[in-house]
Parts: sequence; C-alpha cells; structure tokens
Amino acid sequence: MMAEVTHLVTGGSGYFGEIVVARLLKDGARVRIFDLNAPETTDERVSFVQGDIRDIAAVQAACKGVDTVFHNVAQVPLARDKDLFWSVNRDGTRNIVDACRAQNVRKLVYTSSSAVFGVPKSNPVTESTVPTPAEDYGRAKLAGEDICREASAKGLDASIIRPRTILGHGRLGVVQMLLDWVSRGLCVPVFGKGDNIYQFVHADDLAWACAAAAKRKGPELYNIGAGQFGTMRELLEAVCRHAGTGAKVKSLPMKPAELAANVASKLGLSPLGPYHALMYGRSLWFDISKAEKELGYKPQWSNERMICNSYDWYMAHRDRLKSTGASHHKSALKKGVLAFLPYFLKVLPS
Repeated sequence: MMAEVTHLVTGGSGYFGEIVVARLLKDGARVRIFDLNAPETTDERVSFVQGDIRDIAAVQAACKGVDTVFHNVAQVPLARDKDLFWSVNRDGTRNIVDACRAQNVRKLVYTSSSAVFGVPKSNPVTESTVPTPAEDYGRAKLAGEDICREASAKGLDASIIRPRTILGHGRLGVVQMLLDWVSRGLCVPVFGKGDNIYQFVHADDLAWACAAAAKRKGPELYNIGAGQFGTMRELLEAVCRHAGTGAKVKSLPMKPAELAANVASKLGLSPLGPYHALMYGRSLWFDISKAEKELGYKPQWSNERMICNSYDWYMAHRDRLKSTGASHHKSALKKGVLAFLPYFLKVLPS
C-alpha cells in the first residue's frame, strides 16, 4: 500500500490555514501543522509541530518528510508592526524556501496578498501587472514573492497565489467590526460615494485554488478572486438588507476620512493599519482567467453571497467570540475610537 501524502500547512491554526487543512483532509491527505498555537481539530490525520517561522531549525524539522508545503504564516495589516512584517513575511518565507530545498519538498505554494499592488493604476489587475506596494505589509509580502521566484530559478517548484480580501464563515478582524454595526442596526461607512469596485474571495474558493496549484507541476503565479462582484456600497447594502436590522450605508468624504483614519492609527486610537485606509475607498479587482484556464478554477461564491455567509456565521457565534485568538482574522476586533463612528454617521445627512 502506498504511503499517504503528507502536507505541511504553516499557520495551520489560523483562520485561512484551518480552511486549507480542511480542504486537504477532504482530499484524503495527512496534514502536519506548523504554528505557534495548537490547532482545534482532533482529526487523527493531523499532527502538530509548534514553532516560530523565524526559527530556521524549527522550520527545517517541520519540513522534513513532507510532500508539499502550503505557506500561510503572515503578519497581517492589523498587526501594524513593521518589524514583524519583515521578520515574519520576508525572513520567515526565506526560512521556508531554504527548508523546502534542503528537505527536497516536491512543491511549495506561497499565499501572498493583493496588497503587493497598492492602488493599481488600472483594473483589472493581471499576473503581468507590475506590483507597486504602498506600505510595509505589501512590500514585505512582495519580498516573500521575490524569494520564491529566486528559489524557483534554482530548481524549487514554488507557485504563488495572490488572493483578494478574504471573506467567509469565521472571518473576523475588520470584517467583524462592520458585521457588528450591521447587527445592531447602526450606520456603516463608505468613502466618497462608495462606487469603488472591490472584489473579495471566499476562503473556500481560495483553499480550492491553493490545493489545485499544488497539484500542477511547475512554478506559476495566480490571481484569485470572486467571479461576481460590484461596488463597496453594493456589498454593504446587500448585507444590510440581508440582516434586516435597519442598518444603513452612509458616505464619508474621501480625503478627510483617509486622513482621520491614518492619524487615529498612528496615535494608537484605531486598530486599523495604513493598508485599510489606503484601499477601503479605492477599486481593485483581479482578472482570474489564468486560474480558470490552467487550474480549472470556478469560484462558487459571489461578493454578496459571501458577505451574507460571513454575517450569518457571526450572528450564530458572536456570543462565544474571543478578543484574542490564534490569528487576527479569528479574533474579535477592539474598535478603539472607531466605536463612535456609527453614531457620528447617524447625524450626517443622507
């Protein structure tokens, strides 16, 4: 009998890492998780190695004997820690690449970010669009991509997946703040008219794409997002209708809102980082035709369906949410000064 294939998922206890693990288990594989935090799963096909992505010895040990590595460990924009962006997202990725080469790993799939594009000059963004990151998180994620490309030129089979902003069941962080306001019938903001086109991706669709990329031989780059999407205002109005709480979408002037968001972030009064203020009122969407053609990617979730799915999960679980968890995306957000924003919006004219 052939031995079952073992995959390593870095960050496998985090929000998206958990969904990748579930996808791989569904395909019948054995999975090893490398993370600072123990996973919640009790599936006997899952093993756990505790360690820090910045510890090269721990990374080497975790990669030993695995077929494929799905690299998801990252310090996300909510961390707002420039040093961690670079030590984790860049240097940690270098450790993974070096370990994959040393341990003769068959395939590496690196989960990057659409933040590598900053504010694109035009849309849709394709795989040939030149990245122009505008803040440290995006720059560090791009550095991780460069490390993977350099390793591919030296023989490592490493593919890069760039996802749009992730939604879906269990997604908290910034999304939880918006869902909380909607659930209480409060106002939610858009910048300007809210007519910026903004594409999301459901975590399940993204995990499917990562698994498909792992099966494809040869290093490649894929942009992954929803197939059906619209403006930020349309998205938020859809979840307000779905909730039926009386919540409404209201506009804030673009430039003053950006300035206020950045000042509040720098003063530690807001949990948001520079990337959130930069992109909330701007358009970004991917051309996903390459993934459709080469991977057979067929996104199952539209923007509207996934935000409503996120809301329903939140309502079913909000009484049990933790203020801290295995990742920023699994934790309830401490709003800071933003807690007062819906009440400010309420007094503004429609």
